[in-house]
Amino acid sequence: MTTLRYTVTDPLGLHARPAGMLVKKAKEFGCKVMLAKGEKTADAAKMFAVMGLSVKGGDEIVFTLEGDNEAEAAQTLEAFLKENL
Repeated sequence: MTTLRYTVTDPLGLHARPAGMLVKKAKEFGCKVMLAKGEKTADAAKMFAVMGLSVKGGDEIVFTLEGDNEAEAAQTLEAFLKENL
């Protein structure tokens, strides 16, 4: 299991467009990607679950990756987050 923490720098947070891009990216990996904000968790490959977390700018989110190529997936996801959020 690999964990990735990220603080959202986009002042608008994880709104529809970047959430859609995140879901698309999470579906590319051969491992399960879970997203958490505080006590709430969501499958990062499901749009409504991700939007339900209501991630705002400045919030810390935590990704948990389990399965095939999780370390490589975490690196790719981290680069995606820095570029888009």
